[in-house]
Amino acid sequence: MQVLQQAVEGVGSLDQPKLADYLRSHTFKTVAGDIAFGPSGEWTEARVLEVQFQNVKGNDVEQFKNQKVEVVIYPPGLKDGDLIYPYSDAKGP
Repeated sequence: MQVLQQAVEGVGSLDQPKLADYLRSHTFKTVAGDIAFGPSGEWTEARVLEVQFQNVKGNDVEQFKNQKVEVVIYPPGLKDGDLIYPYSDAKGP
């Protein structure tokens, strides 16, 4: 939604061809970082995260509010921890 908002503000209308051109030619600041699109509409940089849940203890849902439980392992620019393998080693006590 942030990308769409910035594109509409940049174009000053809801004209779809103008919005499409704007989307392909600008970088957008979002809570997920800078996002830009290529000529065919694809992301110029992959935004798919690979994560691993680590040190999960029991069935307490509250633990998932702690960012250290869900560790980003890919892409390198967003990585905040290392993959633990085998996964049984990543489980909490």
